[in-house]
Amino acid sequence: MLLFLSWVVFGWATAHADESGYPNVASHPNIVMILADDLGYGDLGCYGAPDTQSPYSDRLAAEGMLFKNFRANSSVCSPSRASFMSGMYPDRAGVPGVIRTHAEDSWGRLSPHLDTLPQLLKTAGYHTALVGKWHLGLESPDLPNDRGFDHFHGFLGDMMDDYYTHRRHDINYMRENKTVIDPQGHATDLFTDWACDYIKNRSQKPDTPFFLYLAYNAPHCPIQPRNDWFEKVRNREPNLAEPRIKILALMEHLDDAVGKVLETLEQTGLAKNTIIVFSSDNGGDIRFASRNGDLRDGKGTMYEGGLRVPCIVRWPGHVPSGTQTDVFATTMDLFPTFLQAAGCEKTPKQTVDGVSLHDVITGQSETLPNRELYFVRREGGDAFFGNTSESVIVNGWKLVHNTPQSPLELFSLNNDPSEQNDLKSKQSERFRELRGALQKHIQRGGQVPWQ
Repeated sequence: MLLFLSWVVFGWATAHADESGYPNVASHPNIVMILADDLGYGDLGCYGAPDTQSPYSDRLAAEGMLFKNFRANSSVCSPSRASFMSGMYPDRAGVPGVIRTHAEDSWGRLSPHLDTLPQLLKTAGYHTALVGKWHLGLESPDLPNDRGFDHFHGFLGDMMDDYYTHRRHDINYMRENKTVIDPQGHATDLFTDWACDYIKNRSQKPDTPFFLYLAYNAPHCPIQPRNDWFEKVRNREPNLAEPRIKILALMEHLDDAVGKVLETLEQTGLAKNTIIVFSSDNGGDIRFASRNGDLRDGKGTMYEGGLRVPCIVRWPGHVPSGTQTDVFATTMDLFPTFLQAAGCEKTPKQTVDGVSLHDVITGQSETLPNRELYFVRREGGDAFFGNTSESVIVNGWKLVHNTPQSPLELFSLNNDPSEQNDLKSKQSERFRELRGALQKHIQRGGQVPWQ
């Protein structure tokens, strides 16, 4: 009987593997990663938002898998993006904080000594493109085309001061590859049009798979929705306060953009062989009426509202429709997941911290290896003064150091997901265990230059 089962498993794996040895990758799927900016955990209909109409995000969830315990690798933008590009904790990738225009308030540089996700996918035969926000370097050799993207059409900087003029500190960071451009229109519309144009172009080259990283600025501040979307939400929700109406309009416009990308994939015949992941770089900003469900606090903090984000994966024929998972996963896990799905054989230069979610999303496993999860943010200003905040999760326990001046706090996420009860005095041994784990991660991160 054991021999028979072994033969069955071997036969299944052989029938569902390509030369790389990875299962279910014979078709070398296209990969579309859609990343929102500051989208709250509780701001999509499929995540329980009572006032958001998000039919296209909800459709992705209905046709794929929804992650209930997915976290960005940091509570702010650049570090999470560095983790996605490298598969590493952000400080180990050289980006513990936000990369900004002015050196005195910039806290990272993506290490030149690592292989990025697009560089590795290129070795597996992929064409690679970034449309939208980069936020990992403002000049060469740290531009998207320098770090593995064949095509770049978007914005180099952090936030836009205006969704229509696309400037930051009066500097135009809009580029097509390395050429300065000055397009007209709302940034969400521009990025959507450029992404759809790219997909249509790649559909003319069906023998070459593609990786499209579509990174929106929305719904990051300034909360500047298009007027027609604002009026649509205000007419539907007249009793809501104006700040909530504005951010709902910005988010629903973004959801509509996701719908246009889905429609383009279908019209070009690419949808069935395309992995789509939709997530956010950090939690919602509660200063601007974003909602993080029942989680504590929001963007910029080490509490769950700053870290836990939506994540939805659709891969027709591979990811079971309408499924959910409770596994603790992070942005850096998408790096090995995409490489496995692509059948990439090249080993990265760096030691990858992320783990592949392939078997989870395809229904072959309901668990991930037991591991520690570490989160970091370096920042300036009176609260940080160039220092860091951190947290670490071990076996459902979470140690939080929310600011350099804050005391350490210990929470049981299994029993207290909203982090209301600090248990460090009642769980002193557990507290010491997690404090030691946190110190180890801080030491590892300290080995990598970031300035």
